[in-house]
Amino acid sequence: MIPTPQGKPAAVNPVALYEPEFAADPHAAYEQMRQAYGPLVPVELSPNIPATLVIGYYQARRILNDPLRFPADPRVWQQHIPQSCPVRPMMEWRPNALRSSGPEHTRYRDANTASLAAVNQHELHTLVEKIASSTISDFRAVGSVDLLTQYAWPISFRVLSALMGCPDEIGARIAAAMAKIFEATDAAHGNQILGQAIAELIALRQQYPDDDITSRLLAHPAHLNAEEMAHQLVTLYGAGIEPLTNLISNTSLKILTDEEFSASLHAGHSTVRDALDTVLYTDPPLANYCISYPPHPVDIDGVLLLAHQPVVISMAACNNDPELTRGVLKDALTGNRAHLAWSIGPHTCPARSHAYLIAETAITYLLDALPEIDLAIPAAELTWRPGPFHRALEALPVVFPATR
Repeated sequence: MIPTPQGKPAAVNPVALYEPEFAADPHAAYEQMRQAYGPLVPVELSPNIPATLVIGYYQARRILNDPLRFPADPRVWQQHIPQSCPVRPMMEWRPNALRSSGPEHTRYRDANTASLAAVNQHELHTLVEKIASSTISDFRAVGSVDLLTQYAWPISFRVLSALMGCPDEIGARIAAAMAKIFEATDAAHGNQILGQAIAELIALRQQYPDDDITSRLLAHPAHLNAEEMAHQLVTLYGAGIEPLTNLISNTSLKILTDEEFSASLHAGHSTVRDALDTVLYTDPPLANYCISYPPHPVDIDGVLLLAHQPVVISMAACNNDPELTRGVLKDALTGNRAHLAWSIGPHTCPARSHAYLIAETAITYLLDALPEIDLAIPAAELTWRPGPFHRALEALPVVFPATR
């Protein structure tokens, strides 16, 4: 069965979110979905992996705030999903806050929140600036760079590794594995690499504890066992490298291509934080996620959501829902944080302030160091990586006057 609005025939072909055509222009696809289905859309996350995509803002808020009818536990669903399924590593059960409900969710979330809250924000700001300076020094004499792979990614990777107490060699394997999982390409192999690298990090910090997130998780009163520890770190890395890299690069693209906003930024009327919020509102880096698996059929506004079939929240589409944005001026999005990019409800991102600080500091430092930076190719020639979950560029090539 495919969920459909009342009075409309069942769709023969659900919308494929994994195709390059969807990645090239997702907002056009969301508009077509809205016209055809309304706020709840039958989709495929991968071939023969059906789901319901929620593109209505108010429907999404109801679902995200209803963990009883929409729990995040996928164990029944994944019984029928082969290990080779490319999206399974992003969706399968793990003993962590993201994939748990009730007391276990509280236990895992408390441990994560406490470990993250102990990060000193002033020290984090200094760390990001230090890494940004070092990263820019590697290419500033060249006059050109791919901001995605040579700036946004190294900063995200190196900052997170420092916060986690993770040596570069282990962190590099973790980052490569997470990229495979997010892109749903060879995800099973990525999952295997990830597990091995995480186990090495845990063993290192058990033997040599320090003032870092991994050590604090190990010492937390939740008494996480080895498996639970591994999956807390997987979640933190998953949220800390790919989405943060794409937030930095997508916001940089916004500043480089929106002349009106760029002028306002240089005149001091807008800030980098405003640019971040605009991107999080209009084109968030984690576009479709916050997955739940209703244990029983649920009727939402006349649409029957099937038991144990994934319900995916489209933060990108919900933020741009005409029911929400109708009558809102473009300028009103600046500084507007009513978006769902960090989720809401019991699974709200606990590292929101850290991500804001890292991205804002990295972009501000870049603009100060290279004030004459510009795109190396027309914006229309940039390509987006296919995948049902992220909004991620293939590359972001830029040019600037070379300096020593």
